[in-house]
Order: sequence, then C-alpha cells, then structure tokens
Amino acid sequence: MLDYDEELKKFHPSLELEELEEAVYQEDLTDMADLLKEFIESTK
Repeated sequence: MLDYDEELKKFHPSLELEELEEAVYQEDLTDMADLLKEFIESTK
C-alpha cells in the first residue's frame, strides 16, 4: 500500500521552461559527431 506522506516528501516540481533551458545548456552534450570532428582535427 502507498504511504502518501512519504511519496509527497519525495516530490520535486518540474522545472519551468527558462530553468529547463539553462539546465540543458549547462550540461556537456557531446555526441558522436562532436567526437568524430575532434578526432579528425587531431589527426591533421
């Protein structure tokens, strides 16, 4: 059975759009294309 008081303690509201955008841009989102570009540039 669920303990609603415990579940409410775990709840975190979702980020607003501006906050979400900032959080995403602060992350290092290197993908395979970036890695390949770095590899090719380093072999020149």
